[in-house]
Amino acid sequence: MRHLLDTESLGRDNAIAILDTAQEMSAVGEREVKKLPALRGRTVVNLFFEDSTRTRISFEAAAKRLSADVINFSAKGSSVSKGESLKDTAQTLEAMSADAVVIRHWASGAPARLATSGWIDAAVINAGDGTHAHPTQALLDAFTMRTHWARLTGTPSVGGDLAGMRVLIVGDVLHSRVARSNVWLLRTLGARVTLVAPPTLLPVGVEHWPCEVSYDLDATLEAGVDAVMMLRVQAERMKASFFPSAREYARRWGFDDARLARLDALALKDTIVMHPGPMNRGLEISSGAADSPRSTVLDQVRNGVSVRMAALYLLLSGDMKAVPTPALPAFAQPAAKDHP
Repeated sequence: MRHLLDTESLGRDNAIAILDTAQEMSAVGEREVKKLPALRGRTVVNLFFEDSTRTRISFEAAAKRLSADVINFSAKGSSVSKGESLKDTAQTLEAMSADAVVIRHWASGAPARLATSGWIDAAVINAGDGTHAHPTQALLDAFTMRTHWARLTGTPSVGGDLAGMRVLIVGDVLHSRVARSNVWLLRTLGARVTLVAPPTLLPVGVEHWPCEVSYDLDATLEAGVDAVMMLRVQAERMKASFFPSAREYARRWGFDDARLARLDALALKDTIVMHPGPMNRGLEISSGAADSPRSTVLDQVRNGVSVRMAALYLLLSGDMKAVPTPALPAFAQPAAKDHP
């Protein structure tokens, strides 16, 4: 595999290879010297056209732990703010002999455009594009779930999948690239996924996704669940009113202290609570839930470094199995910002 652009085209073997390699990479973080010489002499560029904290720092830490040289590029304060195109930026990076480009962009399809354009001869990793995909976030979520599932079922995590695991993804699915990437990856790994959201925050065509859909969070909890992933309400992408009020949203779709206690009442003692961050505490998740022993929020951040180390290593070492690069979607021309 030359690039990592989405999870829909990521086969099971490649997904398991990344997760297994991440398991090995996680041991590096426990060492006194958190370094491997695997990518010494390679150059990784973090090309971020959108603001980010966790993802950018995670990729930077991952590349540095593999001994790669890292160049951080932000659209703010660069020639992009003067009107420079993605093509010109890419060709500048090509002239600098970049080996891998980690790109986050506000336009869905921009990473695919970069990967298939011929502008640059480097591995491209999608760090989030518009409302389309965020593959490494889905992979780190799956890694976190797999660790929990292996402990729960008593099976080895290396080489394993999520067959039989019940996962809820709750909240602003419409604007969430995390939800889209997780649905496809978790389905590939054998999990049963249910989306829970108000009808206004579900995308057109969701009935064709490989998952179930519900509008009632309490009913889905009653049916039993192994992991609950709460999504951030992305107010910055909303151009209209998608729900009556923040208070009403929190009451019906937020994971509050009452629902946290409900897991105990339902004897769901092993259910974990996840969030990709950043969190709107008091809206989609309460502080009690976010800081509870069930929460995997910090585990997800920690696992993100291991997963991104694995992705960079496998792509740049050529150890990924050959799979076709997904065709460039029709909407992949980064000429204008996304509209929901």
